[in-house]
Amino acid sequence: MKRALLFLATLLLCASTLRGQHTTSIAIADGEYWWGLATDLGRQMPFDGATLLSLDHRTQNLNNQTTPLLLSSRGRYVWGEGPMVTSIAEGVITISSREDIVEGVAEEASLRGAYKAACAKFFPPSGTTPPAEFFSQPQYNTWIELTYNQNQADVMAYAEGIVSNGYPTGVLMIDDNWQKYYGNFEFRPDRFPSPGEMMERLHEMGFKVMLWVCPFVSPDSAEYRELAEKGYLVKRPDGSGAAIVEWWNGHSAAYDMSNPEAVAHLRGLLVGMQREFGVDGFKFDAGDPERYLEGRVMPHDGRSYDVEQTELWAKFGLEFPYNEFRACWQMGGEALVQRLGDKDYSWGDVEKLVPSMVAAGLMGHLYTCPDMIGGGQWLSFEGVNAANIDQRLVVRSCQIHSMMPMMQFSVAPWRILSPENNAICLKYAQWHASLGDYILELARHAAATGEPIVRHMAYEFPTEGFEKCWDQYMLGDRYLVAPIMGPEDSRTVKLPKGSWRDDQGKRYKGGRTYTIEVPIDRLLWFERM
Repeated sequence: MKRALLFLATLLLCASTLRGQHTTSIAIADGEYWWGLATDLGRQMPFDGATLLSLDHRTQNLNNQTTPLLLSSRGRYVWGEGPMVTSIAEGVITISSREDIVEGVAEEASLRGAYKAACAKFFPPSGTTPPAEFFSQPQYNTWIELTYNQNQADVMAYAEGIVSNGYPTGVLMIDDNWQKYYGNFEFRPDRFPSPGEMMERLHEMGFKVMLWVCPFVSPDSAEYRELAEKGYLVKRPDGSGAAIVEWWNGHSAAYDMSNPEAVAHLRGLLVGMQREFGVDGFKFDAGDPERYLEGRVMPHDGRSYDVEQTELWAKFGLEFPYNEFRACWQMGGEALVQRLGDKDYSWGDVEKLVPSMVAAGLMGHLYTCPDMIGGGQWLSFEGVNAANIDQRLVVRSCQIHSMMPMMQFSVAPWRILSPENNAICLKYAQWHASLGDYILELARHAAATGEPIVRHMAYEFPTEGFEKCWDQYMLGDRYLVAPIMGPEDSRTVKLPKGSWRDDQGKRYKGGRTYTIEVPIDRLLWFERM
C-alpha cells in the first residue's frame, strides 16, 4: 500500500507539469492485457491489473522508441495526440496529456484488432520499405571492435575479416569518432588518410557503407560559431544564444530541427559526404527528448521541445533510405530502420530481445534490428576477450538475430569465439541470408498493410491463451520461433492448434506444450503446415 501511495504521489507531481492537461482513467478488466508506450518496456508487457508503472514521454524514452499508444487484448486502444504521462496502478490506467486522448474499440475484440484499428487511424503504413540489403544480408557495425578508435586500417581489417571468414557482406556502419569532432563532417586525416579509396574498396567488396552522425556540435568550434551566428542551434531558455546540452559524450550545442534553414544546412553537409565519398547513408544516433526539455532550451519555432525534436530528427532521416535510429518518437509505419537500445553483454539482456522486438512491432516500428549480437553496450565488453567471454551467450544471441527482420554483428565472432562456435554463427548468418526473400516479402507486406514482421503469439493466435507468452514469437505467419535465451540447453514451447514441423523435420500436433532439448548449435523453430 505504501508503495502504491508513493507511486501515485510521484504521478501527481509529474502530471502537475502538464498545463491544460486532458486526463482519462481506464479500468483494466479481469483477464485483459495491454501493450504499448515504449519499446524498452517489452519484458514488462503485457500490462495487467497487477502492473505498477509510471512513464512520462516528455522526459523518458528509456533509450529507445516511445509512442503514445496502448493496445488491449480485448480490442481496446488508446492514442495520445501528444506526449502522455501514464501510470498503471491497482488495476487502473491513468493518462494525462496536454493534447487530446483518443479511446477506441476495434470491431475485432483482440490484440490484432486493436493494433489494426489504431494503425489505420494514427500511423498508416507509408508503402515504402528500407533498402533490401537491410533484410536480406547481415549488418556489421564497427562499434564494439573499435569503440572511439575508428580508423581506416582497422575498419578495413574488420571488413576483410567478414569476407575471409565467409560471412555474407551487407551494410557496414562506421561508428562514432570517424570525424574530426561533433558538427564536423570530415574524416579525421590522422586516422583516415585516404577515405575515398577506403569507400571504393568497401563497395568493391560488396558492402553498403553508413556513417554515424548526431545532431550535436562541439562548442567553440568553427562550425559552432557559424551555426550559432545563423541561429541554427537550439537556444538558451531566454533566447540569448546557443544552449549547451549534456549527453553521454560531454557537453555540446545541438542543431535545431524545427528551423528549416538549419535542416537544409545539415542536409547539404550529409549529401556532400555522399557525393564526395559515395557514402550510402547514415546511422542517426542521439536525438533523445531529454536533451531538449522546456526550461533548458528554446527552439526556433518556440514550441518544438523534447519529443518534437526527436520526431523531427527522424523525419530528417527519412530523406536518406539507408538510415538507422535508436531513439524515436512516433513515426510508426515509416521506412525507418529502428534498433533496440544498447544491450549489455549479459543473459539478462539477451532475454529482453524477443519481448522488445515484439513491442516495437506493436507500436508500428516495422523494420527493427535487435541491437548488436552479444550486446551493443561497449562498457560491458571491457576486459572481455577470447579467453574469458561466455561464448554461448554470443552464439545464442546470434541465433535469435538470424530469425529477426535484421541481424547486426559488431563484436567479431571470428576473433572472440572458438572455431566451432564461430562456425555456428556463420551458419546462422547464412541462414538469415537464405531467409532474405521471405523477410523482404514480409517487409513489403508490412509497408502495404502495417502488419508487424515480428508478431506476438496473441496477435497471431488470439483465442489460444498466449497473452503472457514472452519467449516465443511468429516471424510473419509461417514460422514460430522459440529461441534459447539463457545458459540452459532445453526449453518448453507451446504450439498453437494445427500441425507443425520443427527445424529438424519432426512433426508435432499443436495445442500442446513440449519440452525440447536444444544443443548449442540449434535454433528451435517450427513451420506451420
